[in-house]
Amino acid sequence: MEAPKIFVIVPVFNESKVLEKIVQNLLACNYKIIVVDDGSTDNVKEIMKNYPVIFLCHRLNIGQGAALQTGMNAAKILDADIVVHFDADGQHDADEIKKLIEPLLQNKCDIVFGSRFLKDENVRSVPFIKKIILQTGRYINWIFYGILLSDAHNGFRAMNRKALEKIVITQNRMAHASEILQLVKKNKLRFQEVPVTIHYTKYSQQKGQSIFNSVNIIFDLIFKKFEK
Repeated sequence: MEAPKIFVIVPVFNESKVLEKIVQNLLACNYKIIVVDDGSTDNVKEIMKNYPVIFLCHRLNIGQGAALQTGMNAAKILDADIVVHFDADGQHDADEIKKLIEPLLQNKCDIVFGSRFLKDENVRSVPFIKKIILQTGRYINWIFYGILLSDAHNGFRAMNRKALEKIVITQNRMAHASEILQLVKKNKLRFQEVPVTIHYTKYSQQKGQSIFNSVNIIFDLIFKKFEK
């Protein structure tokens, strides 16, 4: 059988300090890469000219949700069988993509969510306040959408072609994670969680893993639900 076409979508905003290493790690694992530059003002574009990646660019900074959808649109055109969402700040591990996509390859589900709360050693690495906020967001998602994941706002996820066609992100910023759950529920997509490691570094916390950012997730959840 022909090997499945797997594309890793990396949304980027001013990540020139770490992006090159991330792309090198992904290429070493033989994945096709779609880098979506969400209006960066650094030299990301110049750096990516040195690598065999598909590079797409937003003229303005719109948000991670929008960047992911741009990448997903491209993946559909390229006949992707599986797409992986992978953050550009160094918090995700390229070596863990293999276990993330395994349930998809075995046709056990349509979308796989990475979780930092399924293994004790991963849970211990999560800052205490952040853990409380993430768990609060988890239950808000359950109340609003009827899906109770252990880690609803982990950006490390993968989906098959069916989910790729059904999931169209319209929430440009943080609320896109909750919108994905809403679409999973609406379209009756099969889902599963697998344990993943989140690497908390000074850089990643400055870029998007701060406590303040986690609080914003909860506000986005509530505003998205009632904005209509």
